[in-house]
Amino acid sequence: MTPKDMMVVDANAEALGIPRSSLMENAGRCLAYRIFHISKPGKVAIFAGTGGNGGDGFVAARYLRNRGFEVEIFLLNHPSRIKSEEARENWKVLQRFRKNFNPLKIWIIEDSSSLQAKDADIVVDAILGTGIKGELREPVSTAIEIINSSKGVKIAVDVPSGLDPLTGEVYDKAVKADFTVTFHQAKKGLKMANKDYVGTIHVCDIGIPPEAQLFTGPGDLLRLKDRDKNSHKGQNGRVLVIGGSKDYSGAPALAALSSLASGSDLALVACPASISSPIRSYSPDLIVRTLSDDFVSPKDVDQILKISENFDSLVVGCGLGREDETAVALNDLLAEVQKPVLIDADGLKLLDLDLIKSAKNDAVLTPHKAEFKAVFGSEIPEDLEDKMEMVQDAAKSCGCTVLLKGAVDIISNGHKIRLNSTGNPGMTVGGTGDCLAGLVGGLMAQDYDGFEAAFLGAYINGRAGDIAAEKYGYHFTATNLLKFIPEAFK
Repeated sequence: MTPKDMMVVDANAEALGIPRSSLMENAGRCLAYRIFHISKPGKVAIFAGTGGNGGDGFVAARYLRNRGFEVEIFLLNHPSRIKSEEARENWKVLQRFRKNFNPLKIWIIEDSSSLQAKDADIVVDAILGTGIKGELREPVSTAIEIINSSKGVKIAVDVPSGLDPLTGEVYDKAVKADFTVTFHQAKKGLKMANKDYVGTIHVCDIGIPPEAQLFTGPGDLLRLKDRDKNSHKGQNGRVLVIGGSKDYSGAPALAALSSLASGSDLALVACPASISSPIRSYSPDLIVRTLSDDFVSPKDVDQILKISENFDSLVVGCGLGREDETAVALNDLLAEVQKPVLIDADGLKLLDLDLIKSAKNDAVLTPHKAEFKAVFGSEIPEDLEDKMEMVQDAAKSCGCTVLLKGAVDIISNGHKIRLNSTGNPGMTVGGTGDCLAGLVGGLMAQDYDGFEAAFLGAYINGRAGDIAAEKYGYHFTATNLLKFIPEAFK
């Protein structure tokens, strides 16, 4: 897992009803139990930071004290700087211990000159964990030197302080642990790091259920990127929507408006001439480029390719129709285009799958049950696990991301898989799938890879539908849902 993955999973577990305080309690207890296996009761020095890592150390101190260990805690900042609410609560617990029982020595270190080498059997690094950012400051830097110079057994909590949890690199200095006790799953950097820093890795189960990692949840919104304050028009994504036919003008308009709601800067709809005026009338926010008369045809492909040069992603298929000439145009386009592309609705029924298999660009397919059969030739089974296996196999076979829409959406890129259960029966109304296509395409234009854009889009689109249902019951339209997409991002 990456550090961001762990933040997401923690938040999703909390949304399932598992308090963060329970996760911290389990982590601290697991750390203490690992120390019990390593050493008989003796002296333990815990160097604690002001984040959740330090909180794990505070919890472990209680369990160690109960087993007869002599515990010293060195808090590397003033208590008022403790950032985690759960860590603050556990710090307060330590203050309430009576001094006439097994004494717990607590030192508040705000100046590195107050730190001295400690004689301890076990030295615990609960300073930074996954919270490293930039160059190490004092007193953290000196504390790491003291830990490394200790003759005691050195144990790092989650990730040795100073080691990049994503890459395993050490930019300044880092704790050289004999053991690293990490939680839920090993962090990516631990597998890539020099063994001298991580020592023996122990992974502790702290009670996070698999649903918190498999199903999308509010924690996944932590994956959303911050916008550059100095960016200008066009730098946050340009989406080209190719769709519509003489009978369908609403679908490409909904997709384009949804892509704007995702945070993209520009949305252009390339559509047949017969519907260009109606689409322009839907919103002044849309740019419309007129193609052929009643449906997209092969003579439009060169124009579309030329337009696509200035766009970051393509959304293809919404309201496209099923004319034979449109099928030729679609596949000619896919054979040439190099940009990330999402294919939905009619586009799926006209698609030559071999073009997706051979393409090097990121592709997302968003079928419902019947469209999945049309594309891959397989009936979707009823059992959820069987569905998951089929979608994952299909994604692997085409080298793309598949988002199977349903009561539970299944999203896979052939290697990873996510499920999404946001949404409600009111979303059977026409157009909500077009909103989803535009959302995912908008996220792809903003540099999210196809898999991440697909599961984030599924979660946000369903959440917008749930907000709409709170206001309208099941009597809302796709245009109602569109209004709630920005709120669903919060």
